[in-house]
Amino acid sequence: MKEMKIGGFSERLESQAAARKALLEKFKPKPTVQPEVFETRAQRKARELEEVRAKRAAEKEAARIAAEEAERARQEALANDEEFQLQLKRDERKARKSQAKAEARAKREAKSAARR
Repeated sequence: MKEMKIGGFSERLESQAAARKALLEKFKPKPTVQPEVFETRAQRKARELEEVRAKRAAEKEAARIAAEEAERARQEALANDEEFQLQLKRDERKARKSQAKAEARAKREAKSAARR
């Protein structure tokens, strides 16, 4: 019987070609991150600027709401403060009385001026 060679010439040529092909595949560029993901410097700057503007607007709105709440609480505290309400009434009465006195004095002086 004749011994059969395990790897004939044609098989060796085929395996060499496959190895060469595999070696060349390593050097081919592989697909990387999609180019749409990258943004230009101007786009990034515009995006960051928009984020800062939005953040500042949110902070400004929060400060405005806090100020409104504080003013509302102050008004409510004043309304609930009985002593302060009494003081306001006294001040109003004093203002009315002093105005009435001034009007009476002016009337009296006008009368006396008319007699002279």
